[in-house]
Amino acid sequence: MLEYVGHFENTSILNGNVGLAAHNRGFPINYFAKLKELEIGDEIIYKQGYETRRYIVNNITIIEDTDWSYLKNTEENIITLITCVENQPTKRRCIQGVEI
Repeated sequence: MLEYVGHFENTSILNGNVGLAAHNRGFPINYFAKLKELEIGDEIIYKQGYETRRYIVNNITIIEDTDWSYLKNTEENIITLITCVENQPTKRRCIQGVEI
């Protein structure tokens, strides 16, 4: 995560639940710096290889850093973005979107 967005290896890269993580502050590269600005209904564009997927944000929540339930496999194509919460070391910001 020092140079790229991290991929949760137990999630899909394209179909199902795509789980990604990145820093949002405090590092030279902070891909998720503006993640906390997303709102329900905003669009997320995800590019993997030659594929481009579009998602609409439908869930924004703060979770415990031990909560892996949001990364479960799904039949539906969704994206799950996870990053730290400022000054709360055991919390994570979790943004999910459904493919459109």
